[in-house]
Amino acid sequence: MKAIRPGPGRPPKYDRPSRPVTMTLPEDVLARLAAVDADLGRAIVRLVERKVTARLSTSEPAAIANYGNHAVIVVTPVKALRRLVGVELIPIGNGRALISLAHPHSIAQLELGLRDVLERGDVDELERETLEKIADILRQTRGSRAVSLAERTIIVLESKRPRRRALKGN
Repeated sequence: MKAIRPGPGRPPKYDRPSRPVTMTLPEDVLARLAAVDADLGRAIVRLVERKVTARLSTSEPAAIANYGNHAVIVVTPVKALRRLVGVELIPIGNGRALISLAHPHSIAQLELGLRDVLERGDVDELERETLEKIADILRQTRGSRAVSLAERTIIVLESKRPRRRALKGN
């Protein structure tokens, strides 16, 4: 992943190579794009990326989602993944989630936990497919010379009051 170096002049709008284009669009389409973002270029990019994310959610149980020179693993939130110690899934929409690790759990512990669950074999087909794909992504990245794994902190606001449980029979 190549870093973008700032140069003289206006800073780049996007974190990846881009170029100017000229197009003619109907006024109603321009108004709808302006409702997405005041900057028409950003509105178009946002809509296209939303479409790609929607396609990922229906096809892959786990996939790499790139942003700039970074990427995250986006998963279908399956029960087997939620049951792993130290794992919390952060919903991002379209039936997808990010994997968050509670401190002090590490990526290595996550990978080991995935392998343990897969060896036990007490998961359904979608869970198995999801866990295998995550484990493969981690293994390939660990062995890559072009990409490295990094842990980041996600800020989570947690309610101090316990959630109310629904009464059974009502």
